[in-house]
Amino acid sequence: MRTAVALGSNLGDRLENLRAARSAILGLSDVKPPILSSAIYETEPVDCEPGADKFLNAVVEFDYEGNPASMLKQLMRIEEALGRRRDHPKNVSRMIDIDLLYCGDRNIEDQRLQLPHPRLHLRKFVLQPLADIRPGLVLPGQAKTVRQLLEELKESGAVVRFMDNW
Repeated sequence: MRTAVALGSNLGDRLENLRAARSAILGLSDVKPPILSSAIYETEPVDCEPGADKFLNAVVEFDYEGNPASMLKQLMRIEEALGRRRDHPKNVSRMIDIDLLYCGDRNIEDQRLQLPHPRLHLRKFVLQPLADIRPGLVLPGQAKTVRQLLEELKESGAVVRFMDNW
């Protein structure tokens, strides 16, 4: 099933953090081509501590035949390997943030995992890179395409194209 993750970083070598996360994800045994990677966007921090640096954000989509809960655990291990601590406060600056956006048309609602990601349609820093690779996608629970959701989003804050090929 087509599966997507959002990547974000605003500490350290942000570009290298995204590259390392993408490489680790694509190295997982259940992840298969075709691989789609958005451009990278530089964005203002949303709900972070005062003075937080700008984020680099991207979306990567791939085929995945495993269990979504297993994918979430693997993503958390990748975050930890790249320097993210599990006990960090919510919405603070971070070396890497990996969010599981969707796994096919699966709808999951439990304590550890919500699919599709519950705030995906409200976040310009996710919708813009996702629109690069899947503008016509209609997410489970939505009636509009990713491009339409992005066009209608009123969220302020610049989302600036930073790099195409990474």
